[in-house]
Amino acid sequence: MSANTSPFTELTGSARHAALAELAARGPLHQTTLFTGVPVWLVTGHEEVRALMADPAVIKPPAPAPHSDRMPAELDAAMNHNMLLRNPPDHTRLRKLVSAAFTRRRIDELAPRIRELTAELLDDLARAGAGGQPADLVSLFGYPLPMTVICELVGVPDDRRHAFRQWSGVLINGTVHPAEEYLAAASATVQCIRELVEEKRAAPADDLLSGLVLAQDGDDRLTDDEITSTIVLLLTAGHETTVSLLTIGVHTLLTHPRQLGLLRSQPERIADAVEEILRFDGPGQASVPAITAEPVEVAGVTIPAGEVIVPALLAANRDPRRYAEPDEFDITRSGSPHVAFGHGIHHCLGAPLARLEARIALEALLARFPRLRLARPDEEPARPPGLLLNTIPALPVLID
Repeated sequence: MSANTSPFTELTGSARHAALAELAARGPLHQTTLFTGVPVWLVTGHEEVRALMADPAVIKPPAPAPHSDRMPAELDAAMNHNMLLRNPPDHTRLRKLVSAAFTRRRIDELAPRIRELTAELLDDLARAGAGGQPADLVSLFGYPLPMTVICELVGVPDDRRHAFRQWSGVLINGTVHPAEEYLAAASATVQCIRELVEEKRAAPADDLLSGLVLAQDGDDRLTDDEITSTIVLLLTAGHETTVSLLTIGVHTLLTHPRQLGLLRSQPERIADAVEEILRFDGPGQASVPAITAEPVEVAGVTIPAGEVIVPALLAANRDPRRYAEPDEFDITRSGSPHVAFGHGIHHCLGAPLARLEARIALEALLARFPRLRLARPDEEPARPPGLLLNTIPALPVLID
């Protein structure tokens, strides 16, 4: 592959998948240049992506954050001391402490609240779509559900949530925003979280932020910078990816009527449907870039030490060497795990929450609106440029 960034920055929807498929047909490994000007090895093969993401010789670089060359040291420490950007043993320590607060029990206990929020938002959607008016599924349902859930889980009060939404949209795709805009969003986010940390330290509550403040393993605790950057990670990745999962999930189902009909007739398949949505058109285009700490062999090619690796998750999840009929959306598919949530030590800690929200939300949406359909069925929704996220910013639907 030449210096061509179009699969992630210029094309949309099916065209983006087609470009990645054409690329993958030439082999599982490609040298290219990102839109940031950084030369990388783009990995499109499923087996190769899994192998590299589990390889201890492939590590997170010292300063992978956008605009890190212009970021003050204090702000960098507060933004980037989280487990996603660290290697063992630092990563191991951070993940253990964060996992102590972000338990499966805490996630499972959210189910009743997620159902309650879903019902309230479906009422809002019904009012907006009354009389045959198009209603935007993203702003009315896809965004507010995961944003409310993650903010309640973390312990962010109502009056600060809108600001977090604005900042996170910049932070999650920082490379496509001007440095000044990114640094302003980062600074505002850090300042707000630091204020919340002090509030929780003075008066702990039953929320994740209080849990992180109190998290301890022997004499080991999270530092203030580690707490702040962990919350930045949870508030950005913790809701942006689920917004995409819900929105793209609905679009995928509505554009595959036979599969939608099967799911309506057999709602017990909802968990399988969520997994197939994640494989077919997941919320992550690529994982956070890594570097080779030593030479690594991939598909018969030796990648030298110090090279940047970008696993292309969208391409890996449609690898024809791994999946039969990979471009077919099939909710009865089984036996082939996807890499939508990554793999290895950096596998997404929030995957159980995203799956839970998607199962509850999609099942309730389809049950509430049996005639749900796209308001503009002949138009493919725009998908903004960026490396990490696969998103649909707006999705007008009809619900009558």
